Amino acid sequence: MKPTATRRAKAVALLAIVSIVASCGLPRVGPNKREIYSGSVQQEGNAFVVAVDDHVTHAIDSVPSLGFSESFRSAGALGSDTIRAGDTLGLTIWENVDDGLLSNEGLNSTMLEEVQVDGSGFIFVPYAGRIQAAGNTPEAIRRIITNKLADQTPDPQVQVRRLAGDGATVSLVGAVGAQGVYPIERPTRTLSAMLARAGGVTIEPEIAQVRVLRGGKSGKIWFQDLYEHPEMDIALRGGDRVMVEEDSRAFTALGATGQQARMPFEHQTLSAIEAIAQVGGLMASAADPTGVFVMRDEPAHVANHVLGRRDLSGNQRMIYVLDLTEPNGIFMARDFTIRDGDTLYVTEAPFTQWNKVVSAMTGSLASVGAVNSAAETF
Repeated sequence: MKPTATRRAKAVALLAIVSIVASCGLPRVGPNKREIYSGSVQQEGNAFVVAVDDHVTHAIDSVPSLGFSESFRSAGALGSDTIRAGDTLGLTIWENVDDGLLSNEGLNSTMLEEVQVDGSGFIFVPYAGRIQAAGNTPEAIRRIITNKLADQTPDPQVQVRRLAGDGATVSLVGAVGAQGVYPIERPTRTLSAMLARAGGVTIEPEIAQVRVLRGGKSGKIWFQDLYEHPEMDIALRGGDRVMVEEDSRAFTALGATGQQARMPFEHQTLSAIEAIAQVGGLMASAADPTGVFVMRDEPAHVANHVLGRRDLSGNQRMIYVLDLTEPNGIFMARDFTIRDGDTLYVTEAPFTQWNKVVSAMTGSLASVGAVNSAAETF
């Protein structure tokens, strides 16, 4: 065969090998930029693909806030000696006559031991009737009984004391130094003071959340906000349940990043650039810095704002595009807020796929050469 014909045959064979290798589904981390854009609404897909700019960062710049409702904030601090239903009281009543209403002849005092506060919060005292005890202090109960008896016996003197019962208590569970049930005492009548009494939080304060359950209501706040916003340091009530838990928000990182995993939030707010850094940055040998995508379901009012529309309803699939090679691309990534449940996806650079084709091709050629060499030895 002539040299020219031989070279032509080799070129045809090389092109055939390249075509075969390229047509075989080479391994890759996910869709490329072209495939993502082809799934946009503009291309009759089902997701809006939006390039991130200042308008977009401002439109989505809203961090869900935590805090307590007015019913929690308006509750006054309890006294350390407030009586509760179920407590047991002891009463001593002195009368300024020898033959009093309650005392026996020759005695001027009467002791009523183990008077239990019923489930409705009342006690019964002879001649004084039913007395509201729960929610009152012993001193307040003393005044009520004295006034009730004053019309029936001259100058009565009353003493009230708690014999049994823990009074108002709060249970603390979760990431606190010492879980347990604690009485509301004078130094621990507010949430921050009670947390300190339990040994403080045992997780990073920046991602610690404090939940308070009171009856059928609940409220939650960031631990740090208790100190930055004193009005959120609510007064406690008997029966409150306080739980300290770690922030459960997370995002998923996929593609050409240093780590592909579900990642928890490390701060109360997380930007795209912080999220990229948290997963180890972009893979220098594979990532396309013009193809950084953030995918999420966006509420209709946010999607309408971002897209400049008014006709969208329901959650919308949004794909935000960050180009880190732009002059202000890093700033856009810094200002773009990551949300709970977001997917951060980084596409591979075109060179990466070409490199895979070449590697597969040269590997195939080496294999063919080895077979030919082996055949020639026989």
